[in-house]
Formats: sequence, C-alpha cells, structure tokens
Amino acid sequence: MAQTNTATEFDDVIAVCRSLFLKKTKDYGTAWRILRPSSITDQIFIKAQRIRTLEEKKVSMVGEGITSEYIGIINYCVIAMMQLELTENDPIELPFDVVQSVFDAKVSETKDLMFAKNHDYGEAWRDMRISSLTDLILMKIFRVKQIEDNDGQTLASEGVSANYQDMLNYSVFALIKLGVK
Repeated sequence: MAQTNTATEFDDVIAVCRSLFLKKTKDYGTAWRILRPSSITDQIFIKAQRIRTLEEKKVSMVGEGITSEYIGIINYCVIAMMQLELTENDPIELPFDVVQSVFDAKVSETKDLMFAKNHDYGEAWRDMRISSLTDLILMKIFRVKQIEDNDGQTLASEGVSANYQDMLNYSVFALIKLGVK
C-alpha cells in the first residue's frame, strides 16, 4: 500500500478550492452575503444531488464532472460557516483580506476536526466508495435542513456548523480519492 500523507493531500485539495474561491471573490465580491443559511444549504444540496445523478447515469449533459461539484460543496460549506457567524448588521461587501483570513480559519478548524475523527476512525474513508461519501453529504444536508426547519434547535445532536464541517471533509476525501491536487 502506498504511503499516504493526509495533511498534504488535504492541503492540496484546499489549495485548489481556495484559489477558485478567492478568484470568484475578486470577480463577484461577497455577493453570497445576501444568501440566507437555508439558501446556502440548498446550493450544497443541488451540487450533491448532481454528483449523485452523475454517479448513477455516468453521463454529463453539460460537460462538467463531479470534481467541480465537490469543489463547490467545499466552498459553499465555508461560506455557510462564515454566514453563521456574521449578522445582518455586518456589511454585504466584506474586505478581500478579511474573507481570505476567515476562509483560512474555517478550513483550519475543519482540518483539526478531520484529524480528530481520523484518529478515532482510522481513516476509514480511504476504504469507502466515493458514492458513499456523496450519500453521507446528502444525509448531512437533510440533517441541516431539519435543524434549520427547527429554527436551529437540537435536542441531542451536533449543530449546523459541525454538519457543514463534515460535508467539507467528505468532499475533500472524495477529491483526494479522485486524485485532485
């Protein structure tokens, strides 16, 4: 079995996502600030559902494969985590350097969570099918939708942000398995 370096693989995938995110921030600013949390969740759902459809049908009619959709899920998860901490009193247009810094902070927190879980689960994701990672993302989306429908209240489960972190990590795992660098 080949030697793996999860930290480097994680960083390589995030570098691709971060680059695209920051380029889009230069192009569009932080127009995503107008989105309510439920709209961000729905955007992630659309991307995950498209991945599942492509996995099942094995043909893309618009020419883009699943890689770009996983990248989109990662970036929307970061947006969601940012939005959860911002208020309606914060400006719609955030300074580029602030967006860059907060993106890095959210990814760093999520990477720390991934390493904690990898320790406990023994990197089981490496033996999983990519389609199972897709299904886990979809399950997390439905959990988030339910929490949102309950006005963010939970009785015995982790909150919305932890679910976004899991979706981000599952997407990173999928991209690692797809060989994205």
